[in-house]
Amino acid sequence: MITASLISLLLLAHFLPYKFAFAFAPHNVKGAVGSISFRQTCRHSVPSLIVFDLDNTLWTPELYQLRSIARDNRHPVAHKDVKLFPGAHRIIQQIKKDPEKKFVNTKFAVASRTKSVDWAHSLLDQFELRDVFDFVEIFPGDKKQHFRNLRRASGIDFCEMLFFDDARDGKYGNCEPVSSLGVLSVHTPQGIFEESIWTSALEHYKEWSAHRSPGTIIEWDNSITIGRAADENQRYRGRVKFLNREKRFGFIEYDEQKKKTDIFFHFTDLQVGQVVEEGDELNFSVSLSKNGKVAASNIDIVNKRMDDSNTVEMRTFSMNLPFAALLANGYKTLETRNGTMFTTYPEGTKLLLHVGQRIYPDGDRHLDIMKSGGLTDDEIKSLKSLPPGFTKGMAVAIVELGKTFETTLEQRCDPNFQRAVGAYGQDSGMRATEIKRVAYLKKGVKVSGQGGIFKVKVSKDVIPDGWLDM
Repeated sequence: MITASLISLLLLAHFLPYKFAFAFAPHNVKGAVGSISFRQTCRHSVPSLIVFDLDNTLWTPELYQLRSIARDNRHPVAHKDVKLFPGAHRIIQQIKKDPEKKFVNTKFAVASRTKSVDWAHSLLDQFELRDVFDFVEIFPGDKKQHFRNLRRASGIDFCEMLFFDDARDGKYGNCEPVSSLGVLSVHTPQGIFEESIWTSALEHYKEWSAHRSPGTIIEWDNSITIGRAADENQRYRGRVKFLNREKRFGFIEYDEQKKKTDIFFHFTDLQVGQVVEEGDELNFSVSLSKNGKVAASNIDIVNKRMDDSNTVEMRTFSMNLPFAALLANGYKTLETRNGTMFTTYPEGTKLLLHVGQRIYPDGDRHLDIMKSGGLTDDEIKSLKSLPPGFTKGMAVAIVELGKTFETTLEQRCDPNFQRAVGAYGQDSGMRATEIKRVAYLKKGVKVSGQGGIFKVKVSKDVIPDGWLDM
């Protein structure tokens, strides 16, 4: 029997077909009107990438506080020494199950500045979080670099990211600098202790995605703070740090609030006929681009980079201590990698050796290798040390490569091979590169380390005599 209510609905459907169809079409049916409309209207309603800090955000306590565990030379134990916040635990379970299929198109990531890098990785495994995160950035330093890495790895713009962190501003702050990139940041000073922090942040993201104002922070009390808008009348000065001529963009490094900051610019913002080179000094304004990102505009060239005949551009690679010192001091005559970093460089190639900011966590197994060759404790200490004036964060030596060749595990387990590498066979990479010779620079050079092989310009005066001769 047709009821009055059904007749009313049929009449409504006749006069308002699109609204009726959207309300009643099944959203999970491919091609249904409701499904199409839902994708169109909610395209930005859920972040494309959600990023979590670790210490005092997902778990507690902060790893640097576990001093007794460090003294005992052991790793912290999940659920005992380190615990997830209750809200964080519930959120992770929700992400894993995702019953409403809300996060089908969302990626998840970790961005942590902890110095306890190996501990953090171990805890991710112990908490069974590894499969939750598509990207993991754990290293000390500026958290904006974590996000630049995430953008490069994921292909997702900053304005499509949501970030949770317990540190807001100041020397150790993260929310403020990351929000300046255009990432919506959530300040969680007490960690994610309840699920409402998560649900509120997702609701705020829906509203924020309509305007995507850079510098926006969701505060601990659920209020919203938007950083100072860019003043297009204020002029800044910086140097061209990077150029991509094919895609016609680059980055300028300049001082912002006493911090070195990189800002994007497009070649269309240069004056007609201007051509810039890396190292050129520029004068510019800061404004919002068409897609809501902070960018340099009204760019003028102040000083063209001078052709300095006393500088040389050198390929450079980075290693952490103690292995960087072992190589620079001549003990380590083989460098092994599973990757292909050195395979494209012929025998005789010269590179600079840069010392990274952390200690490689091999559990001191290199000591057993070195002692097996008859070295004393004092000799080992000397080989693991850099000379005065040379330290982390510097290019310290120049290296000439020999042959690169593939090895078997049996070859890598040969005692002589292990001593040449400074590591056990099972800990070594399958590709070995000979170090034909090495010499310290006349002076250490401060360099920002990067992954793989990268280029730096140094004064010829720091290169040891004879090394630049053909």
